[in-house]
Amino acid sequence: MNKSELIEAIAAKAQITKKTAEDVVNLIFDSMVEAIARGDRIEIRGLGSFIVKEYGAYKGRNPRTGESIAVKPKRLPFFKVGKELKERVDGVKLADVSEDADTLK
Repeated sequence: MNKSELIEAIAAKAQITKKTAEDVVNLIFDSMVEAIARGDRIEIRGLGSFIVKEYGAYKGRNPRTGESIAVKPKRLPFFKVGKELKERVDGVKLADVSEDADTLK
């Protein structure tokens, strides 16, 4: 599912306009990005959590030339899947997924 499909699904389920659903999705995503950029942890029960991992500087190697290079420290977002989502994905059979997809259409 991509962002536009998510917007359509929310609009249909909530019986709101696509523009309103788009505003809601953008507000949620923008809020999440801002929180992660600040270094905050985001936890969505039943789905998982987003955290920022910090990596220190290290000596790397340019694979093309073999030259040693200094890699700067960096902060990267990381998603850790929640237990409930793991169990739901692991417990769902392919036939169940296609039936669910058919009911959304």
